[in-house]
Amino acid sequence: MIRTWSLHDERQSLVLAAHREHLPEVVYFGPRLPDDENLDTLFDAYGLDVTGGMLDANPELSICPEATRSFPGQPGLIMRDGDGTPILPKFCFESEEVSENHLTLTFRDDDHRLTYQAIFSIDPKTHIIEARAAVEADRPVLLHWLSTPVFPAPQLSDELIDFAGRWCGEFQMNTTPWSPGIRYRENRTGRTGHEHFPGLIVPVRGATNAQGQAYGFHYGWSGGHRMVAEELPDGRRQIQFGQAARMEREASTRFETAPLYAVFSADGINGCAVAFQRHLRDRIVAFPKPDRARPVHYNCWEAVYFNHNLPELKDIADRAAALGAERFVLDDGWFGQRDDDTSSLSDWEVDTRKYPDGLDPLIKHVHSLGMTFGIWFEPEMINPDSSIHRAHPEWALGGEDQILGRQQKALNMALPEVREFLYERMSTILAGHDIDYIKWDHNRVLPMPDAAQTRGSYALIDRLRQDFPHVEIESCASGGGRIDFGILKRTQRVWLSDSNDALERLRIQHNAAIFLPMAVTGSHVGPRVCHTSGRVLDIQFRAWVAAQRHMGFEMDPRELTPEEETVLREVTQWWKDNRDWLYYADILRLDSPDPSVIAEQQQTSDGSRFVVFAGKTDTSSQIAPRPLRLTRLEADAQYRVELRDTATAPATLSRGNPALKQGPITVSGQYLMSQGLSLPWSFPQSMWVIEGHKL
Repeated sequence: MIRTWSLHDERQSLVLAAHREHLPEVVYFGPRLPDDENLDTLFDAYGLDVTGGMLDANPELSICPEATRSFPGQPGLIMRDGDGTPILPKFCFESEEVSENHLTLTFRDDDHRLTYQAIFSIDPKTHIIEARAAVEADRPVLLHWLSTPVFPAPQLSDELIDFAGRWCGEFQMNTTPWSPGIRYRENRTGRTGHEHFPGLIVPVRGATNAQGQAYGFHYGWSGGHRMVAEELPDGRRQIQFGQAARMEREASTRFETAPLYAVFSADGINGCAVAFQRHLRDRIVAFPKPDRARPVHYNCWEAVYFNHNLPELKDIADRAAALGAERFVLDDGWFGQRDDDTSSLSDWEVDTRKYPDGLDPLIKHVHSLGMTFGIWFEPEMINPDSSIHRAHPEWALGGEDQILGRQQKALNMALPEVREFLYERMSTILAGHDIDYIKWDHNRVLPMPDAAQTRGSYALIDRLRQDFPHVEIESCASGGGRIDFGILKRTQRVWLSDSNDALERLRIQHNAAIFLPMAVTGSHVGPRVCHTSGRVLDIQFRAWVAAQRHMGFEMDPRELTPEEETVLREVTQWWKDNRDWLYYADILRLDSPDPSVIAEQQQTSDGSRFVVFAGKTDTSSQIAPRPLRLTRLEADAQYRVELRDTATAPATLSRGNPALKQGPITVSGQYLMSQGLSLPWSFPQSMWVIEGHKL
């Protein structure tokens, strides 16, 4: 007997099939199948031949590969009984729950008294497939590894793309050729991590940003994760995601994975990107005030660091408001005896040396300027030099001889008393002041991986969100160290990187757009001399890079010349004038023929309006700029295209008169997608901004 199940939307189909009551295999994942497709035939057609030196049949590459079924690769479940005895389950079908867009399959191993459940759903509008798995036992068992339901990888793929990085250099793309064996990546730092973003793109041969087939995956969990991309000896390929191995330190009767978000695209990597962007923005993130425009952000960190005094902060707030800021965020240094980064974490009480009358005088001043007020916390951390650590050293996670990070330890968030203490301190600040924003930081990796730590952090955030629903939260972890759909289910903004170097952020933003929309991606105009790279960049370039995402400033506004103030006000006003439609725009990475140009096209879902940001990172190898081809336009439609601020073209080296330099042009979508736009010559570290409207 063959059992089949399927999920479809207008773009894609996912077909599962099983025989002999076994766990099913994904026998098809790709372009939408016809409604009358015979799924039993697909199961038969999926089977492989058998030849010499093999078993008499091919072991099943199921949604949870089982070692007891002779499977030669990485199993989907590794666990032990409470006494340490290995458990090697063989699951058989028990029940199903099937609806148009949802599928729950339950399997049972009576000998080991285990139940396995796989849950799939498909969103017909965003095109994201969500898959998760759970295992239950009738007694406490120990879990080593549980994969989300396994997806196959395409045979016509030559490589896979995953993501690495570092502090101030997040979202670096790694391309690895497929070969026999496994690509194994595991993050054991206890947070999502700069180093191991839990995402994967599998392009089919010939795919680019804008064309061809590609598959995308993201694991929505904020603790450590594990990814396995394996090619078996028979050529089949599997993708596994789950929490890092041995993250569950205690025996339990139930374990479940976080969601795996998966999507097929026939529109290149951009098809995956748009699906992830829309799903995150429209299905996962819950904004406190959904109808409120995203406010221009000002953060005082790179202006004052720990040197807080009220007259100076008021002056900075005045200048930030005059530049167009609508939210003022007070960063680290307002509490305890916090004069540097070596003390006072967990002492969440206002420092009366710096604020003798409390925070209200600053908050009232900020509000008088028409800005809202936000504040910085790092709740999950504690300094040994703090009153709370001296009172409760047992609250710190890890041993006494652990390596510190920024002179701090992590609090054990699995302890209810720790969460209660943090809630009391934070809620006192929030209830006693008119605050509508938290920058929530996490500045060190954990001394050991522990899933209970992540669940404890989630619980604290969830409680604060419930009791202070008007407060928006930004996830920051030394920049981009905790960015994933799990934390974004609880927060509304991410600080993509601690680097305010616009050149670095241009690259980081470009790659992060495969998963993140503009609405949640903070990007700030940094100081003239970048504090993390030492690079000096022009205000035009810094401002336009910030205007690609949720715009803000993070510099000392007192350093600006009158000319720089004018530029920043103008770009900020442009962002305000356009932010309503940019909020819903799809970010499309363009296939630039010049490696020194990083370009993207932000476009309304109906294609009626777009803006192209073309950033020049370096000198080009050729003399003249190569035409830049756009994407996702209507071939037969006419578009009015205009280059903003042509006066910025360097007159001594841009001596010609390309059409865009002279004024708007009207051309077809076919021309823009096939020939492309010829831009004026420009210096490195500069940006062209091109606006387009369908006529």
